[in-house]
Amino acid sequence: MHEASRILQTIWTERDTTPATTIHPPLYRGSTVLFNNYEEFCQAGRNEYPGISYGTDRLPTQRQFEEALRELEGGALCRVFPSGIHAVQTALSAFVGQGDHLLLCDNAYGPSQRFCRKILPRFGVESTLLPPDVGADILDHLRPNTRVILLESPGSLTFELQDIQAITAIARERGIVTMLDASWATPLYLKPLALGVDLSIHSVSKYIGGYSDILAGAVTVSARHAQRFADYYKDLEIYTPAEICSLALRGLHSLATRLRRHEESAITIARWLQGQPGVGEVLHPAFPEHPQHWLWRRDFSGSSGLFAFTLTREYSDVQLATAINALQLFAIGYSWGGSKSLITASRVRRNLTCRYRGKTLIRLNIGLEEPEDLLADLADGFGMLISNG
Repeated sequence: MHEASRILQTIWTERDTTPATTIHPPLYRGSTVLFNNYEEFCQAGRNEYPGISYGTDRLPTQRQFEEALRELEGGALCRVFPSGIHAVQTALSAFVGQGDHLLLCDNAYGPSQRFCRKILPRFGVESTLLPPDVGADILDHLRPNTRVILLESPGSLTFELQDIQAITAIARERGIVTMLDASWATPLYLKPLALGVDLSIHSVSKYIGGYSDILAGAVTVSARHAQRFADYYKDLEIYTPAEICSLALRGLHSLATRLRRHEESAITIARWLQGQPGVGEVLHPAFPEHPQHWLWRRDFSGSSGLFAFTLTREYSDVQLATAINALQLFAIGYSWGGSKSLITASRVRRNLTCRYRGKTLIRLNIGLEEPEDLLADLADGFGMLISNG
């Protein structure tokens, strides 16, 4: 045997199988996963092998995160994805096919709507939009071939809530699969499966990750649909890198502490905005003034750091740019749920009737900075707009 080969073989055969004890689980990387013997290899070929057969077969770090989130959600199965939108797309694709009809809320995440509008029709799936505050009146929108209902409560721009319990009760009677994007509340403040939802979807990139430095998504499934989803996931050979799963698992450890801070700071800032003469409406589900506040009180156990507000008059893009560019602590960027405070401003576009359509919504992601500093930043940047009305 060549000397280099001998040395490498010695290293492999004498590797320490007793890992060091660390606080966080070790990372597992690899494409090839070795079997202990030929019998195990044959079992894998017959789909009877209970272990991990290949790198795309969900390495241990991924499985550890999935199990933690599954338990937190109270589901039968959890699978993680390379992004939130990937999680949505796979969930939908697993349960619709040629000739099926899909319902989704008009306040759903834009890329989710785009997938339903542009991609699913290629496979013979028709989509119809629902009012973002739909409840038992979903009966008016059902068809004989309706197979899936996709909800997002609250929506991450206009913050309407759906009556989840009414919708899931109706759907279950008719064998319709219900899915809910619950990223805003996280698994700590909303339990979709306990409310009758079949698939709970999260953008792990948001609060679970916590620092805006990973892209990941997750779907937790009820027992009734777990096997179908597991089979579909395995057939596509989806996996998420170990480094991402490790950071997501770390995020779960601090989620409760971070989320309390996000919630408290956001309520402080939202209340301050309500008292400013130039502010029109503050869109925060935890406030009694919110149109579906009663649903938030019934279904949710807390709120997060994302909300929006309108102004009493419309301003030009130049005027808005002057105010937003003057901010020091609020950065401009998509997404939310991270430690850094963010701001976006845009005019609402909706396909259906919406009380905010055509209005400029200023959306704030309240991070982990001191709320007093954030208030001072908003007062300085938006002073001319919100003080004069």
